[in-house]
This record gives sequence, C-alpha cells and structure tokens, in this order.
Amino acid sequence: MRIQDKYDLVLFDGICNLCNQAVDFIIRRDKNDDFKVGALQDPQVKDILKTYSINEDYLDSLVLIQGDQIFYKSEAALKIARKLGRGWQIFYIGIFLPVSVRDKIYDWIGENRYKWFGKKETCRLPSPEEREKFIS
Repeated sequence: MRIQDKYDLVLFDGICNLCNQAVDFIIRRDKNDDFKVGALQDPQVKDILKTYSINEDYLDSLVLIQGDQIFYKSEAALKIARKLGRGWQIFYIGIFLPVSVRDKIYDWIGENRYKWFGKKETCRLPSPEEREKFIS
C-alpha cells in the first residue's frame, strides 16, 4: 500500500521558514492523523513526485496529494484547512474565489517568502514527537 493511499501528503519547501511554520500549524491541529508531511527536497518525497510526473526539483508551491489527486497553491492550502476542523474549515469558503485571484495572492506571498520570513540552510528535521507525522 502506498503512503498516499492512507494519508493526505503535504509536501513543502523544507528550507522556507514560512512553510515550516505552516507545517507546525498543520501537525498541531491534525487530530485525526489525516496528514503526513514531507520536504520537497527529501529523496523519498522526490520519488513520490516522480510517480505523479512532477519535476523532482519542484519548489514553487505547497503540494497536496490525496490518493491519485494532486493540488497546488491556494487549492492545496484550502483543502488542508478544510480537513483540520475546529473552525479552520471556514477558510474553505475561499474556494469560491476565482483560482486566478487566489493563486495571484499565493504567488505573491511565495515570491516574497524568503525575504519576509527567511530560510534555513538545511531542511528541518522533525523532533522525536513529530517523527510519525513525517513521510521519512
């Protein structure tokens, strides 16, 4: 059984501080253990990307894999919020905005993420408590 058949996979830029904060947010709120997370730079994640014909050097956005479906950018973020429950699903209403508007905002933040939030020299390593939430 593939990991993506059991969990929704949240793939993120492992050196981006904003992305790492988003992963911390998801991990803390994923009470139903719906998600596994992984850095796009991780070799095991690169293998997963290849199975979906996604360039293994892809770092342009958050990627959400649900079974055989792949979501990027704002759609990925909104689908994650929807599954977090406890009021966070209210943000899913943003799905009704045109994709062009949502993704323009997403891209603007993405283009400035290192400047505004900084980046790490290496990908984050999960703490022992977080290890079970990570793909590898």
